[in-house]
Amino acid sequence: MISSAKKHPEQAQASNRILVGTSINGDVVSDGDIRVDGKVIGNMKVSGKLVIGEHGRVEGEVECKNAAIAGQLEGTLKVAQTLSLTASAKVQGKVQVEKLAVEPGAEINGSVTMGTVMRKVNEADKDSAQSA
Repeated sequence: MISSAKKHPEQAQASNRILVGTSINGDVVSDGDIRVDGKVIGNMKVSGKLVIGEHGRVEGEVECKNAAIAGQLEGTLKVAQTLSLTASAKVQGKVQVEKLAVEPGAEINGSVTMGTVMRKVNEADKDSAQSA
């Protein structure tokens, strides 16, 4: 089992890699950054930056601080700060992001919510949870 980043703060800054030819079925949680060049089927929660390489593929719900996508993502993506899509990126599903950078050629099929609208949606969720 991987030890906690609280015990080893230097690990929180470490980068994890899922290489080409590797396939993971299940949830992935990382206190640092992670790069996916293989395939992940499941939910991902990344405290740092998520990078999906050109040959990488992620299917599921993803939450992260920042993201750079050159490969494929299918599902729900929630990015707290900046999402960058390169020309080879293919995203299908629901995207919530603060800032979005898209190169010509990138594909997004689904809904995109960004900027202040996302903050208002999150605040409305909190208000409805408190009043329920």
